[in-house]
Amino acid sequence: MTAPSAALDASVIGRRSARRHRIAVIDGPNMSNLGARSKKVYGAIGSLDELKAYVRDFGARIGVDVENFSSNHQGDILEFIHASADRVDGYIINPAGLTTVGEGVRHALEDTGRPTVEVHFANISAGAGASRGLGGGSIRSSFTHTATGLCMGLRHYSYVAALTGLVLALDDEGFLGADLPAL
Repeated sequence: MTAPSAALDASVIGRRSARRHRIAVIDGPNMSNLGARSKKVYGAIGSLDELKAYVRDFGARIGVDVENFSSNHQGDILEFIHASADRVDGYIINPAGLTTVGEGVRHALEDTGRPTVEVHFANISAGAGASRGLGGGSIRSSFTHTATGLCMGLRHYSYVAALTGLVLALDDEGFLGADLPAL
């Protein structure tokens, strides 16, 4: 896995602010097995640690502090959300194994009042056998209806797209920035 270009900076993506946003990236159950999962869906990324470094590096290059958290346990994810709400500007979550059953996590994210972008390596809406879809066909996420945005089907690039979109939205006071409580 190659890191994003060293030449990239905040101006390349059109940042309107010099503020260094803090974004928490949460990976749920089964993401710890990244690297051993279907290459068709998950690509060549070797591990969850590799993904975390990739996203953290991209964030640094666009002027964003990324705080990674992952767990196979819903309670740990809930504790992280409760503890981080006052120090982050927004969340990116791959609910993974909690996608259809993670109501507690979804509710905790909603309660923070912070924008949340849901990400998935696969296109979870695609039918069985579709390119970038899940082998068993589409699933319905319990997170999507309250998420600020959704990026899926782009493998690890879904995270880069989510981070870029969330940061630009936070920079735009008329879109998200004006409604957020100050840190």
